[in-house]
Amino acid sequence: MELTNEFRVGAPIERAYAVLTDVELIAPCLPGAQLQEVEGEEYRGVVKVKVGPITAQYKGAATFVERVSPTRVVLRAEGRETRGQGSAAATITATLTADGDATLVTVVTDLTITGKVAQFGRGVLADVSSKLLGQFVDCLEGKVLASPSEGSAPTTPASASGGASSAAQGNGSGTTADGAAGATAVAVAEPADGEPADPAVATAGAPGGVRRISSPEPEPVDLMAAAGSPVAKRIAVPAAIVAVAWLLRVLLRRRR
Repeated sequence: MELTNEFRVGAPIERAYAVLTDVELIAPCLPGAQLQEVEGEEYRGVVKVKVGPITAQYKGAATFVERVSPTRVVLRAEGRETRGQGSAAATITATLTADGDATLVTVVTDLTITGKVAQFGRGVLADVSSKLLGQFVDCLEGKVLASPSEGSAPTTPASASGGASSAAQGNGSGTTADGAAGATAVAVAEPADGEPADPAVATAGAPGGVRRISSPEPEPVDLMAAAGSPVAKRIAVPAAIVAVAWLLRVLLRRRR
C-alpha cells in the first residue's frame, strides 16, 4: 500500500535536509522506535507497536538508497516480528521544497506489511501514520530544530558519535549523494599520549565495525489510541479477535 503525508518544518531547506538525514539525531523523535547500532550505512533497531493487550516488536534495519542534497531522500527499511510471523518493509521517499524560511516535506511510503497489524487495512494505517508523523514533527521542532545556533543542527552525544563515524568511514549519514557534507561537523579531540582512545571513536574508525547506540527502551505505539475514537470503533472487533487468539495461543503453550 502507498501512504502519502506532508508536513512543514520551521527551518531553511539546507538545515532541514541535514537534520532529516542524521538518523542518530532524529531517532529519539520516532514514536516507538529505538536505534541500537550502526554499521557503515546501515542503521539497526526495533519498533514496538501495541494493539489492545498485545505488543509486537519489529527488529530490522534501514539504509539510505538515495540522497540528493537538499531536495530528496529515499530510505529502505525492513523488519520482522521478534515473536511472531509478521514482517514489514517500506521504501520511504521524502521530497523537500523551500517555503520561505521554512521547508515543506512530502513523504511517500510504499509499505508492505504482514501479521497482526496488517489486518487493519490501508484506511486505519493512513490515519495512524498521519498522527504519528504529527508527533514526530512536534518533537523535531521542539527538541531538535529549537537550537540556539542558527543554521546548524544541535550537537548531541548521538550526533557527535554519528559525525565521527561519518568522518572515519568517508560516507556517513551526513554525506549527500554528490559528496557534500550535509550534517553538523564534529571535532573529535585526540587522546593524550598514553591514554586509550575513546571506545566509540575507535569502533567508528574501524572499517566495517559495528557501533552500539545507547538509548532508552521505547514506549510501544498504541495503534488504537493513535487511530482515535472513530477509527478505534471500527477496529475494536478485529482487535478483540486478535486478543482472544493471542490468549488461546498462550494457554495452549502452557498446557504443553
